Amino acid sequence: MVTIYHNSRCRKSREGLELLNGSGKDFEVREYLKEPVSTEELKSLLDKLGMAPIELVRKEEKIWKKEFKGKDLSDDELIRIMVENPKLIQRPIVVKNNDAVVGRPASRISDLLN
Repeated sequence: MVTIYHNSRCRKSREGLELLNGSGKDFEVREYLKEPVSTEELKSLLDKLGMAPIELVRKEEKIWKKEFKGKDLSDDELIRIMVENPKLIQRPIVVKNNDAVVGRPASRISDLLN
């Protein structure tokens, strides 16, 4: 099964969803701002992505710049911050089995599906 972690207000996320709609593959949409991810789920996503927590943070978000930029934060603290502030999570994230990609650019999603 394929899952897209989607934010409908994000242009890149909408592009990823459009690509999935045209792929002919079955998938589910997880609107993670409405149904936030748990700590365990975020850790699993990071593992599938092969990324460190700081790599998944949207560093241009206002809340990051105001509250967290320049602080020496541990991986566990970064995960907690993203769980508490899901807008800080890069998007879209597309998961297929035990693999995942951040769909920027959207062609990374195509690569994952093939």
